[in-house]
Amino acid sequence: MPHTPTPLVWLHVGDLHITEPGLDNHRALQQLVSDIDDCLSGQVDFVFLPGDNADQGTPAQFRLVREALDRLRVPVRIIPGDHDFEPGALDAYHAVLGAETLPAAHLVAGTLCLFLDIVSAGRGGPDFRIGDTQFAWLERQLREADRAGQPVALFMHSYPADLGPDADRMIALLADSPVRVIDMGHTHYNELANDGRVIYAATRSTGQIEEGEAGVSLMALDGDAVSWRFKPLDRAWPLVMITAPADRRLATARSAVAPGPATIRARVLGASAIAGVTCRIDDAPAAPMRDQAGVWTLDWTASAGAHRIVVQATTDSGDGDSDAIELVVGASAAFSALSSSGSDAHSIGAWPERHVLGTQLGPNRNGRKW
Repeated sequence: MPHTPTPLVWLHVGDLHITEPGLDNHRALQQLVSDIDDCLSGQVDFVFLPGDNADQGTPAQFRLVREALDRLRVPVRIIPGDHDFEPGALDAYHAVLGAETLPAAHLVAGTLCLFLDIVSAGRGGPDFRIGDTQFAWLERQLREADRAGQPVALFMHSYPADLGPDADRMIALLADSPVRVIDMGHTHYNELANDGRVIYAATRSTGQIEEGEAGVSLMALDGDAVSWRFKPLDRAWPLVMITAPADRRLATARSAVAPGPATIRARVLGASAIAGVTCRIDDAPAAPMRDQAGVWTLDWTASAGAHRIVVQATTDSGDGDSDAIELVVGASAAFSALSSSGSDAHSIGAWPERHVLGTQLGPNRNGRKW
């Protein structure tokens, strides 16, 4: 699929599980809001909260979240998790937090972003379901997006395979759909999975962390290419993200690169004044990239085989950051044997440079039973 002038870029704040003011997760949320507002206004399309915003779903807990979010100038998209639904309804979630009614569809940067509620049709706890009405809505949205040639980013609290009696039909729907990426919470750990068609991304909890430091993930969808980076809370900006092509671990049948003319694209986030951006391909000298409406680009001729691409940015103040991907050109046939799973069955495993540890230290696998 052709690239839009600017890729869709969003920031994911992991499950907050807010309980009381002044605790670590509440302070982290306040710091994140200041960080986002100071450094990312106008640079990301929205901030995503993936559910479990309030640990017991009480009005007081939702009020703490709302008071923090009110300081943000960046649009916020919120979905519920099982902890938000702990009272057996989402009354306070809507009335106090002010979250929109779901399902909801928003066309952003040429991508149809679909936000689901997978808790209200269930009986509470991890009884996740999509329900007949929402499923029919989703089916219609995907059909219309396919007809219009629009890529889709799907936002839900858990993996589709966790949808209990609705899992099989959801996975079947995804198998032949324009969905490129599904962004989720619930796991409490950073995890990426790739079934050859869809990228599944989960970000560690802000409030119940077992595997590492608090932070946020940044995701981009650039044409068919999905990129993902994690930024620890105490790490300084800027942050470079190569948005196209996709790293080999996140490449799919749609985004695989064929030999021939190609373009490397990158964003530099959190920097107000950029002195320059360069790109190094394998052992060749670094080449300057061009700024095209905030997207740094370099045209090249891709040869079959493995390549390493490094993009380095420097600001006027001397700060900098780099991003690196591994690319396999001409590997599209490798995806034909994969099947849609809707789960972590196709997890890429550990990717330490991206803060993906492969530990699965959370309530759904190896962690504590929160």
